[in-house]
Amino acid sequence: MLLTVSLLCIVTFIAGLIDSIAGGGGLLRLPALLIAGVSPQQALGTNKFTGAIGTGAAMLNFARKGLILWKLAFIGIPCALLGSAAGSKCILAFDPQTAGKILIALLPVAAMITLIPRRSKSCKDSFTSKDVYLLTPLICFSVGFYDGFFGPGAGSFFIIAFNVCLRMNLIQASALTKVFNLSSNLGSLFVFLYHGDVLFLYAIPMTVADVLGNLAGSQLAIRTGPTIVRRFLLLSLIILFVSLIWKYYFAG
Repeated sequence: MLLTVSLLCIVTFIAGLIDSIAGGGGLLRLPALLIAGVSPQQALGTNKFTGAIGTGAAMLNFARKGLILWKLAFIGIPCALLGSAAGSKCILAFDPQTAGKILIALLPVAAMITLIPRRSKSCKDSFTSKDVYLLTPLICFSVGFYDGFFGPGAGSFFIIAFNVCLRMNLIQASALTKVFNLSSNLGSLFVFLYHGDVLFLYAIPMTVADVLGNLAGSQLAIRTGPTIVRRFLLLSLIILFVSLIWKYYFAG
């Protein structure tokens, strides 16, 4: 038991570090829990518990540095929540295998977008009305819909969308993404807690490791700038891509 908890904490620290910078940490935590013998429902609930608190730690770290664009955050939160609710309802009418294969086809496009050379930009302080009242709600609803419909890598897609569509610095995009990730995680967590699907024996030590990983990752992003974010974003997408190929093409 002690060995299992220790290994889960090591994986969770790495997941938290990746999650704080580029999203996708759940792609490490969730499989690790399943390998440890946790039921799928408890694995999802435990992962949400850990992810929500870890994301909150990273968000506070970014907030203390003044990197979160709160005007966009307040406008985007209800759109992300509405999109997530719509996605959750829609997935009931679709074959998850088909949805997963569609996602796999789209991931290389997202990876190519991140590889397009772009000049390093300073933090953007002003946004047009189109950015605030059209693009931000559209991005938040769309990625929120995906988060409710399927989920993995939603943070990565938020970062890509904000960077490409709103021309945000990658650090700004990563910081803002934490607000939306936290909102969606908390919404799911309440459901899992209500149904008793959080395994606290693993959740509490994993949460400590995840918070430490998120703090380390967000500090790393703040100190080193957009380059490290791009690298971790690509790493996160690669992990997502390989995980989904295994799940939808090779796993029994």
